[in-house]
Amino acid sequence: MTISHSRAATALALAFIAATAAHAQDAPAGATQATRYEHLVTSKAVPAEGTRDARNSVRGFLATRAEPVILNANGKPVWNLNAYAFVTGPVPETVNPSLWRHMTHLKHHGLYEVTPNLWQVRGFDVSNMTVIRGQTGWIIIDPLTSVEAAKAALDLVNQTLGTRPVSAVLYSHSHGDHFGGVRGVVDEAEVKAGRVAIIAPEGFMEEATSENVMAGPAMQRRAAFQFGTGLAPSATGQMGSGIGKGLSVGTLSLIPPTDTIAKTGETRVVDGVNLEFQIVSGTEAPAEFNVFVKPEKTFLAAEIATCSLHNILTPRGAKVRDARAWAHYLDEAAIRYAPQSDAVISSHCWPVFGKAEGTAWLSAQRDTYRWLHDQTVRRMNRGETMHEIAEALEKSPPRINGEEWSTRGYYGTISHNAKAIYQFYLGWYDAVPANLHAYPPVERAYKLVEALGGPDRTYELGETAFTRGDYRWASDLLQNLVFAEPENAKAKSLLAQSYEQQGFQAESAIWRNQFLSAANDLRRGRPESSAAQSNDMVAAISTQELLDSAATLFAPERPSARNFSIAIEIPDRGEKATLEVGEEVMIGRAGILPEKPAVTIRGPRRALLALLFVKLPIETVAKMPGVTIEGDLVALQTLIDNLDPMPHGFDIVVP
Repeated sequence: MTISHSRAATALALAFIAATAAHAQDAPAGATQATRYEHLVTSKAVPAEGTRDARNSVRGFLATRAEPVILNANGKPVWNLNAYAFVTGPVPETVNPSLWRHMTHLKHHGLYEVTPNLWQVRGFDVSNMTVIRGQTGWIIIDPLTSVEAAKAALDLVNQTLGTRPVSAVLYSHSHGDHFGGVRGVVDEAEVKAGRVAIIAPEGFMEEATSENVMAGPAMQRRAAFQFGTGLAPSATGQMGSGIGKGLSVGTLSLIPPTDTIAKTGETRVVDGVNLEFQIVSGTEAPAEFNVFVKPEKTFLAAEIATCSLHNILTPRGAKVRDARAWAHYLDEAAIRYAPQSDAVISSHCWPVFGKAEGTAWLSAQRDTYRWLHDQTVRRMNRGETMHEIAEALEKSPPRINGEEWSTRGYYGTISHNAKAIYQFYLGWYDAVPANLHAYPPVERAYKLVEALGGPDRTYELGETAFTRGDYRWASDLLQNLVFAEPENAKAKSLLAQSYEQQGFQAESAIWRNQFLSAANDLRRGRPESSAAQSNDMVAAISTQELLDSAATLFAPERPSARNFSIAIEIPDRGEKATLEVGEEVMIGRAGILPEKPAVTIRGPRRALLALLFVKLPIETVAKMPGVTIEGDLVALQTLIDNLDPMPHGFDIVVP
């Protein structure tokens, strides 16, 4: 998203572009005249150095890690602290100037003192680790995404401040980048022995394990676009995520909490430190709390307020969040906690210092979400569609955006969020009957290309739009042509260039990632997925959820045994379950056994996973320690053979 400008300026720019950008699609990768013009407009609004963000992003710096590359146990890199060291000096023509300014602050890494006895490790992952000095040890809030990154962060803390044990861990919310590194900072044996407390918001375990299970494969593929995991950090590649750098690629872990917080105002004295909690569940995460560290007068706003506008609906996919509730919680924080706080910190980005400054910062965030909600609903009730609303709001952002850079769209955007709020209330359908039963993308592409006069004419129209700098229209035309003719190399090449220019223009880091990932796929093909599920996450998922997820692999169009039941006994967990195979659906019931099972499976739950998800042959699973499989093995094998394999990726920009 770029800063809007007047129609007259746009017309003048298009005339200039058309005269100077002919055959730009044949040039090597780089910014076109249209992109350079957009950046010129944006650069006029970028503040000079010495702003609040420039000061606060480095304030309190103590030390950083001497070796920038963090390795896993096999010696493979999981994080590079210096990956964004190139973000310095003049703005490259391939990066939005506002995003470049933003990354000059986000690139910093190390241990920072915020207030006496409270520090943050920033830049060791996409998220921050907050560290509080307790009476006997460290209290850690949000131990990053991976075990390796979290261990490296804690090592830096101990080396700089003196070695102490970890006395407690707090998970601010149910997203993996806020709990995944827990085994890098504590030993589960210490937790089970009662020597280390783990505190989380109520509902944490259910939400932490469920969000990425049912739709996990689709989310993982889309997340690769959102975070640009196939792109190298560079002026023509990935430029962070808007609320941090990238995601560390180490080991994801999870230790269940020993205590949960249910209501705002609840307090705990943790290792001698008085903490008060604000429950904000249902906003940025389904289970989330903020923390007021009373002795240090520091308020952690977790992820409902950061250095960027957030996502009401994340592009990777999730349930739509409640923008109205989000604004209410920010209002509560601004009134109840900020006036008591010498610093307001987040689980991403850098702090804001001072009671007045923190109150104003939270209030600006509140006003932005409130404006997004109210103006979307106002226009929605006038009959405008989500696309019309998004376009209108993007062209006239709230005035606060000109003064408060943390409300700009470096992560979430006005456009995407307006559509999400519309979806929250009304769903995807805009009430236009032509859209009620539209053709699916490939079939529509065939018809559209034919209506436009065929592939050559469609390409010509796309090329004209590209030359004029209208990359949105060029992409629309060329994406349809590629869907109609997937082997059309010329169309794929120009479409890649069109997406690339939109990526270069984007102020949002994750919009940039999505455009550039699409271009990368068009040029090089879809990268192979190497994602693996965390053992801790699998162990934490309920058996009912596993059975429901297995049911989504059932393919009723394929011939296999039908109308039989499977008894499942899991002695190591003291569980029993039924899997009933019908004509069209497969039903799982945890907690009961069928009266007359055709098959009985006894053994550890990993045997069930091996059969239903890995699809190992029955004879292989039956040889596992403690496993017995009895009954109609032929029926069971036909079922397993006809379950879909677990997806490991799919194409997005080609059919």
